[in-house]
Amino acid sequence: MNASNILILIVGYFILLFAISYITGKNDSNSIFFSAGKNAPWYIVAFGMVGASLSGVTFISVPGWIESSQFSYLQVVFGYFFGYLIVSQVLLPVYYKLNLTSIYEYLNFRFGTVAHKTGAFYFFVSRLLGASFRLFLVSIVLQQFVFDQWNIPFPVTVTISVILIWIYTYRGGIKTIVWTDTLQTFFMILAVFISIFELLNNLNWSFIEFLKSEEFSNYNTVFFTDNIMERHHFLKSFIGGMFVTICMTGLDQDMMQKNLTCKSLKDAQKNMFVFSIVLVIVTYFFMILGSLLFIFKNKNEILMPLMNGQPKTDLLFPEIALNGELGILLSITFILGLIAAAYSSADSALTSLTTSFCIDFIDIKNKKASIQKSIRKKVHVLMSITLILIIILFKYVLSSNIIDSLLTVASYTYGPLLGLFAFGLYTNYSLREKYIYAVVILAPILTYILSISPTLYAYNLDLNIIECTQEKWLCAKSFALSNFYQFGYELLPINGLITFVGLYLSRNKG
Repeated sequence: MNASNILILIVGYFILLFAISYITGKNDSNSIFFSAGKNAPWYIVAFGMVGASLSGVTFISVPGWIESSQFSYLQVVFGYFFGYLIVSQVLLPVYYKLNLTSIYEYLNFRFGTVAHKTGAFYFFVSRLLGASFRLFLVSIVLQQFVFDQWNIPFPVTVTISVILIWIYTYRGGIKTIVWTDTLQTFFMILAVFISIFELLNNLNWSFIEFLKSEEFSNYNTVFFTDNIMERHHFLKSFIGGMFVTICMTGLDQDMMQKNLTCKSLKDAQKNMFVFSIVLVIVTYFFMILGSLLFIFKNKNEILMPLMNGQPKTDLLFPEIALNGELGILLSITFILGLIAAAYSSADSALTSLTTSFCIDFIDIKNKKASIQKSIRKKVHVLMSITLILIIILFKYVLSSNIIDSLLTVASYTYGPLLGLFAFGLYTNYSLREKYIYAVVILAPILTYILSISPTLYAYNLDLNIIECTQEKWLCAKSFALSNFYQFGYELLPINGLITFVGLYLSRNKG
């Protein structure tokens, strides 16, 4: 599929989004932008949240991760499911009871201004990085398969992507996103199933024959329970996944803003339950797709695509879909699915960042009513520019698989949020505000030191006896990977626990 045809598809897709934006954004009040008037149907929110949770990272990065990790990511997804149940039963009732617009207002209610600003700050950093990860992944695909052919620089590609998001969200905000996410989720799921169908057809397999094949058995190991020292051990992945969901959904303004558009707590809880079941099923099919891609690659001796001269597994799906011989239908649905996956999370991220900045940092509710809308629109532009700059930076600093990078970063940025909310919900203590900053800064630092402690220990050993031609730190890291306990996604609850203990020690004792 050539670059011109891809561009035509992209333009057509955005015309459709702009039409939805025009219909839903006729009332561009701040109330509609921030909370959709709290009148969104729960089933529409639930279906749309599937796409927002999966995003471009899942669409491309999960299939590209299968060769190195098998189906181990499903262990994390099972943890997600139980995390969603906790969010629906523990956090949603609190948010609805307090009638919150930004969920970090709870920290103000519970502890005061410093805790409020601190929680909002960590969300802000987390969501900026998370949204940038997702948009970066899609931007490099569009760059490699479309814009490079016209010699358009990567920064221009990124700028165009973010401007398009800004155009269809700047009026209707979360109300527009609730409906555009539904369309985007549909295209994403359609693309996955058509991709699976086309690959199976090319490999002359029925779906059942594929599941029974020896080739599939080389990729489909789900549970890793042999060695607790390994990073992908089941307990570490499951517990980590559960806390990732509690934090990246339940303590995240982006995801909770959609839940808070529902008419009632009961509707929001139904939305969360249905959404969590669908998400597990859809993610499993993404991994099915990943195994098929690698089987197809090996049988047809396809070379792994390169980025900056290095093999990039995240680009395998687009390489096969756009440059293979599997037909125009796969190419079309891949592009639609890719764009849908990217923008279903990025648009809501931009809206939630705008919401959080307006409410948590500049207290827009207490500004003059005549200028509130103008302030919101200026902040929306500022958030767009910030996203552009971070995505461009990622091109030069990221080297690992995107979804692994995303979950690793979450371990450090969401831990303080977990500790703050847990301390608020499960203790009756107040806090001495002057110590809060110290606690939430030290907790991620201590977590990072803990994560590299096996390598630090190995570094201090006599590594001369180890056959290694690399520099000493890399030798130590390699030795630690093979011989010591490896921290994985359980770093997030550990980070939260360190924060909790620090807050307990800094509590008011009177």
